[in-house]
Amino acid sequence: MEKFVITAALWVMANGAWAHGTQQHGQVPSGMSQSMVAEQYPWGIMGQPDAVVREIRVSMTDNMRFTPDQITVKLNETIRFVVQNDGKVLHEFVIGTPDELKKHAEMMKRFPNMAHDEPYMAHVDPGKEAEVVWTFNRPGTFEFACLLPGHFEAGMIGQIVVQP
Repeated sequence: MEKFVITAALWVMANGAWAHGTQQHGQVPSGMSQSMVAEQYPWGIMGQPDAVVREIRVSMTDNMRFTPDQITVKLNETIRFVVQNDGKVLHEFVIGTPDELKKHAEMMKRFPNMAHDEPYMAHVDPGKEAEVVWTFNRPGTFEFACLLPGHFEAGMIGQIVVQP
């Protein structure tokens, strides 16, 4: 018997975006599985914690910058990003292609309270940290950004180069 898991993106497509209300960013609505399907993206695939070969700490600040903002990884490396919000407002860390991030940022302008929980992103409250474990199995130049309205436009973007 096959097991099907509904990802947050599919749940939103079927049920609409869920707002903050009593739920926080990334909190899964009742009736939805916390499980994630390992889906291939142009920028890689969800990593397995036991495959991590390196940890990279990334700081986010209210001056709308990431530190570091340039990261180089090797093809097929699984990285644990530990993302620290050193600011006083919510920030997020989202990995993707420049085009995908730009499209998502535009959607966030239209639906600023949209919650989502994908394996390539983390929402981080002020003073907190979160982790993203990602396997870079595609060479190329990708980006990470904070897509909250105004943050992306202010330049809260970094670059990841995946070397073959």
